[in-house]
Amino acid sequence: MKKYLLTLLLLPLLSCAKNKNTEVPTIAYQTTTTADAKNINHSKWNVLLQKNVSKNGTVNYKGFQKDSKELKLYLSELSANVPAKSWPKNAILAYWINAYNAYTVQLILDNYPIKSIKDISDPWGKKFFSLGNKKYSLEEIEHEILRKMDEPRIHFAINCASFSCPNLLNEAYTEAKLSQQLIAVSKSFINDKTKNSITPNKIEISKIFDWFAGDFKRKGSVIDFLNQYSSVKISSKAKINYKDYDWSLNE
Repeated sequence: MKKYLLTLLLLPLLSCAKNKNTEVPTIAYQTTTTADAKNINHSKWNVLLQKNVSKNGTVNYKGFQKDSKELKLYLSELSANVPAKSWPKNAILAYWINAYNAYTVQLILDNYPIKSIKDISDPWGKKFFSLGNKKYSLEEIEHEILRKMDEPRIHFAINCASFSCPNLLNEAYTEAKLSQQLIAVSKSFINDKTKNSITPNKIEISKIFDWFAGDFKRKGSVIDFLNQYSSVKISSKAKINYKDYDWSLNE
């Protein structure tokens, strides 16, 4: 992630230019796969999330350790069923969101106990897992796939195992429910007073809205985006500040 911070202002612009028709980037699927979207089953991940993640996003990593066999079975399913070009966009989005979150949990387990994901050497840049015939890193999934799919709400769906991150949803993302799930996590994160402080004329918001400002400005300002989900109507002239980011482990 560190090496991407210097280019975050440019990436959204490049991403926008290439995805005016919201095409799925080629890197999001593998031409050698024969998997059918209907065969993708995220139920194993759903069971693990329901068991080890609270409704407010607290993660029981010790519980995940006990369920490591089940987690590895799910990761194997992901590897054997990489998206094909024929998949619907929401099926591809759900796949990569779940993959990002599941491999983030696995990364924490590989290094547990730790106090922060940033205690791990290059946690986002290392290519420590394979899906189909290709090795990936977390930052590749985030920046080269998900951020290029013209869906800024993915920032509230992927979880970086830290307190200031949007909560890890305690259910798997699915093609059928993705639209409702993205609305729900957007409302939850934006209106969470531990993540964002919002009043009509002054807001102190997550640095996510600063780091990835371009993603949220595709159809207006950041305030325009916030007002779609905020329970408090924000003035277009409201003063904007950003909260310090707490990288403490979300357990």
